[in-house]
Amino acid sequence: MARWRRLTSVAGVATGIAAAGAGAVIAAERVAVGRLRLRPDPAANEPLGKIRGRPVIVLADDGVALHAEVSGPDDAPVTLVFCHGYTLNQAVWHYQRKDLSEDLRVVCWDQRSHGKSGRSDPAHVTIDQLGADLAAVLAATVPGRKRAVLVGHSMGGMTIMALAAQQPELFGSKVIGTVLISTTDHLVDATTWLPVPLRGVARVATPPLLRGSSRGRRAALIERIRAAGGDLAFLSTRFIAFGDPDVSPAIVDFLERVIRSTPIDVVADFYLALLDHDKRGALATIGRVPTVVMAGEHDRLIPARQAASLAASIPGASLVLVPRAGHMVILEQHEVVTEEIADLVALALDRAATRKRLA
Repeated sequence: MARWRRLTSVAGVATGIAAAGAGAVIAAERVAVGRLRLRPDPAANEPLGKIRGRPVIVLADDGVALHAEVSGPDDAPVTLVFCHGYTLNQAVWHYQRKDLSEDLRVVCWDQRSHGKSGRSDPAHVTIDQLGADLAAVLAATVPGRKRAVLVGHSMGGMTIMALAAQQPELFGSKVIGTVLISTTDHLVDATTWLPVPLRGVARVATPPLLRGSSRGRRAALIERIRAAGGDLAFLSTRFIAFGDPDVSPAIVDFLERVIRSTPIDVVADFYLALLDHDKRGALATIGRVPTVVMAGEHDRLIPARQAASLAASIPGASLVLVPRAGHMVILEQHEVVTEEIADLVALALDRAATRKRLA
């Protein structure tokens, strides 16, 4: 009995220390987030995610209903087609849609199982399927002789590569330019933001952990935890997705809500799909048209060196590394991204006109 009491006393002390430690961490988080929110925030009144276009429902080849929206003048010389990244939706293109749709026709769409698009059979959750989905979106929203410039962020860039592998004849005819942002042409290592000693463990443990937690009661519990959001969600989103320590809290909150709206089973299924991504064979096709590769210098998910490697592998591609930016460069340095897209559109139209004259 005496030994049991000693053990339980030790356990109680340990529990108390752990609880105190957790309480200290939570208190520190609240203080840190509170200080961040006291700073002037230029995006505080920005209607993030509220800009919408004319809805178009596109049926994928397996029957999944893909939600697309069209903005801007129908007689514009080119259509920009924006493909969003993993766990996101078309709302993350807020600034680009706002700034470019006055003069250009803009199509934003939700990848299958994301945003307002229909849910996919897990067996069809592959990067190749996303490429086929993009082909369907192009056929429905950029019909006939209309031309397109494709813009992809992260998994959206991989989607463009998959399209190039499947339908190379589109590049140089229908597709006259591409912008690839925060993306890579092969295997994504989502553990690069972790300390080096933990990366190997995370690579082995993450896939089975996601498989086990994405269905049933465990998934329901995780969704309840995610729904609570809170300071920890804010700080982790800020650390992983952004590179600028002065990034707008309103933008961090917005992104965290977008990610949280993606169901945990979708997060799991697409994570596993990313592990199989390898489209190095499609890069020569993409090089048929003017291409710019962009990345934040402080991207913790897809390091800038991978962007440099991607640009070097695409014939004629240019590389733009954005200082003080992370993986979500499209939000935190949106002016730079929008300017690069506009410049690429001008170059692509000029090249297309020259090619037409010489034909």
